[in-house]
Amino acid sequence: MQALPTPPAKNRLTIWIFLALILGVAVGYACNRYAASPAQAKEIASYFAMLTDLFLRLIKMIIAPLIFCALVSGLAGMGDARTVGRIGGRALAWFVMASLISLMIGLVIANALEPGANAGIPLPTANAAVDLKTSSLNLKDFLTHMAPRNIVEAMANNEILQIVVFSVFFGLALGRVRDKARVLAEAIEGGVPAMLKLTSYVMVFAPIGVFAAIANVVTTQGLGVLTVYGKVMGGFYIALLVLWAVLVALGFLVLRGRIFPLLSAIREPMILGFSTASSEAAYPLVMEKLRAFGVSERIISFILPLGYSFNLDGSMLYTTFASLFVAQAYGIPLTFWQQVTMLLVLMVSSKGVAGVPRSGLVVVAAVMPMFGLPEAGVLLIMGIDVFLDMGRTATNVLGNSIATAVIAKWENAVGAAEPVDAVGSEALVQTP
Repeated sequence: MQALPTPPAKNRLTIWIFLALILGVAVGYACNRYAASPAQAKEIASYFAMLTDLFLRLIKMIIAPLIFCALVSGLAGMGDARTVGRIGGRALAWFVMASLISLMIGLVIANALEPGANAGIPLPTANAAVDLKTSSLNLKDFLTHMAPRNIVEAMANNEILQIVVFSVFFGLALGRVRDKARVLAEAIEGGVPAMLKLTSYVMVFAPIGVFAAIANVVTTQGLGVLTVYGKVMGGFYIALLVLWAVLVALGFLVLRGRIFPLLSAIREPMILGFSTASSEAAYPLVMEKLRAFGVSERIISFILPLGYSFNLDGSMLYTTFASLFVAQAYGIPLTFWQQVTMLLVLMVSSKGVAGVPRSGLVVVAAVMPMFGLPEAGVLLIMGIDVFLDMGRTATNVLGNSIATAVIAKWENAVGAAEPVDAVGSEALVQTP
């Protein structure tokens, strides 16, 4: 009998992650269905959570040194501060445009579908306690937090924005004294391929992390929650699909036909981000996929970390959609100008919570009282927030990938795609 053809190496990681996702749903459903009690289901889920936590810890150990080495080596060879300023200015302009579009799509879709109207979901009392730290949502703390007190502390806590700030200063300084610090510069440049190889080793465990993450969620939540909140989740994912179409269209205007190979290239990190609901889990893979696509490493190392702090398109859409959902659920009408004001407030407020856990919920909870909405309304969506987080994380990966490729195109820093595609994909399944 003729042997079945082996899938190309570049597709193997995608296939394994997709199979792990399906298996996680099946195993999680069985555990939820046949567990003797909710407490037992929660205990079973804790073991899945342990595997997910182990995988995410492996990812987190890569993030800080990878950003530092890539960004410093890129900036040291970029030239002067004027070049950095031009690239940074273009990036921020794109980020602001994408954020405004995301917020507006959230408003339009929420108004059109009215997911909170007649949702049939029990409403928490207006004074119910919400365990979210909204006090961090202010410009003063954000600006102060940007500068690291200690770079070792920033790396230990995976404070991406602080690492970026230090790396920018250090990279520019190293570029000015490169002749005197050639050994140091070469050592840092040599750290980039070493960290990418380490990433390939860690990605071998990605299917296990995906399986455990999905199984954990379904074991504790069950699939019944999808029926109860079907209208809300359906409306949210419709809004995400609209945003995807807009982002791809904007990318097409700059990248032309190369937008489609880019979408194919970032398929794996999008699936990984969706299934783990973690942007950090997808970061190393996004970086390598963009490099294989042909984007210059100096652009990737500078724009991608900035995007992870300032260009969270899926989270932007979520804040407006969730705010209007709560208003509709409580029957509190908001005028057109109130909604426009809310959009602008969310635009500014969301930039101050980079790195804050559950930042989307934090922004929504902090902004709602300004418009007469009960802060306790976020309790309505806490139960399904992990399902919503999957979609907005995948969207964040898409938005940052397109933004990085577009800015690289403007800088004439996009070359031919490399023949080898996936990080470590060939290591997952060896062809006999």
